[in-house]
Amino acid sequence: EDVKQGVKSLLIYMNVICNLEGSLHRDLMVGYNKNIRPMENHGDITDVKIKMTLTNLISLNEKEETLSTCVWIEMKWHDYRLRWANRTGFEVYENITRMRLPSKAIWLPDIGLENNVDGRFEVALYTNTLIDPDGSVVWLPPAIYQSSCAIKVNYFPFDWQNCSMVFRSETYNANEIKLMLSDEDNVTMEWIEIDPEAFTENGEWIIKHRPAKKVVNKRYSPDELEYQEIIFFLIIQRKPLFYIINIIVPCVLFSSLGLLVYFLPAKAGGQKCTMTIAILLGQTVFLFLIAKKVPETSQAVPLIGKYLMFVMSVTTITVMNCVVVLNVSLRTPNTHPMSNNIRKVFLNILPCLLRMTMQRWTPEQEEGDFKMFALGNGTPLRRRRRSSLGLIAKADEYMFRTARSELMFSRLKERKGLLKNTLEKIQNGLGGNTAQDLESSLASASPEVQQCVSSCKHIAESAKHQNDFQSENEEWFLVARVIDRMCFIVMALLFILGTIGIFLMGHFNQAPSQPFPGDPKRYLPEISSGDITG
Repeated sequence: EDVKQGVKSLLIYMNVICNLEGSLHRDLMVGYNKNIRPMENHGDITDVKIKMTLTNLISLNEKEETLSTCVWIEMKWHDYRLRWANRTGFEVYENITRMRLPSKAIWLPDIGLENNVDGRFEVALYTNTLIDPDGSVVWLPPAIYQSSCAIKVNYFPFDWQNCSMVFRSETYNANEIKLMLSDEDNVTMEWIEIDPEAFTENGEWIIKHRPAKKVVNKRYSPDELEYQEIIFFLIIQRKPLFYIINIIVPCVLFSSLGLLVYFLPAKAGGQKCTMTIAILLGQTVFLFLIAKKVPETSQAVPLIGKYLMFVMSVTTITVMNCVVVLNVSLRTPNTHPMSNNIRKVFLNILPCLLRMTMQRWTPEQEEGDFKMFALGNGTPLRRRRRSSLGLIAKADEYMFRTARSELMFSRLKERKGLLKNTLEKIQNGLGGNTAQDLESSLASASPEVQQCVSSCKHIAESAKHQNDFQSENEEWFLVARVIDRMCFIVMALLFILGTIGIFLMGHFNQAPSQPFPGDPKRYLPEISSGDITG
């Protein structure tokens, strides 16, 4: 029975309270004009305290330079017209400790986001206001803001950005309302509040600093309009893992294929050029992907764009190297005679420096290869190369010791050959045992033998010229190999050092340790949510 009586009393009390709140609402709204600023005495300034609570950093659109955030904006001010404590005629409402009124029914400070990009200055939902007995008003509306944020693309995707949200009154100046940052326990909250339980972490950005400041422009005199605003800053650092995996690593691997063309033969210039041009076209695709991500600005070039331009330049130089190597490898002695200086540099010095296995060239070898000797009639004849001189001398000895008829008709050995019959006519016989000594003896032979000697000499000269032509062609090919190896080493070092140097620039581009240079203040509460802001 006592329980029933208690429940009944509670219901009656609640009914009375509800009726009292309704009555208080009606009494407070009597003669209330929501278009008039609460000013108890002439010249009074209304203090408006602002606090921002960030619940979600939605995104930062670099292309449109727009920051999207989900926040709660808390505003506090004092409206003497809504006071019922210690007010004549309102004694019956002394037991009501807090009351809720529709926000559109009372005066609101017309404070909006100044740097919005979608034209929405207002909040998303006009929630009820909380009224205390002394007339203090607390309004906590939620909002999804899209604010402008100037993007610095210098170190993209290893960048950090400083975005701000500027709040100011649209119609009231500093002589009418005074914008202030909220305070708790006599400590001004010069930061953006973050509730760890309600905050949703962004997958691309990490918050490094979140200070708040009041800015006053004192260019005007006190009796004139004065400019004031509350600015909330978000200094955020990008998490580059997504771009490293999807753009940077594929680009580096794809560009490194340009170095593989140097492992193709020097004469495969067509295949080299085709491969490098295909790589160059692939790099332009990566460049287009980056161009769609960053703002269209000429103030700076993003770091990844600089790297793509670098590797495209390296690939272009590789194409030029392939053309030069192909040109050198296809040179002939008829169009490009090789000098001894070229042989000395590219066949002796550079192969040793580049650790290439190659037969060394010496000036003595060149002199021996092209030494001149004269026939009996005074016609100069250059010697063949040493590599084949011994075999040729033995062949000449055999040819001159054996009759032509015996060589041509092996079955008619019993017949005397033409050369043997001719040699019998020579009174002094052979002058020696070598081909050079035989020339003077053949010079005095019959006209038929002299004609045969001339024909043999023509054949020997043709074979010698062909041998010299092929040998010098091979030398040009060896020079092309040396140039190809030298270009490979230079391009490999340039590619590796350039890649490391460019990306180290982004690695050292970190957000500052303090929100404002030269200001040691941390702009954070004593116990900060470091697990969220980093």
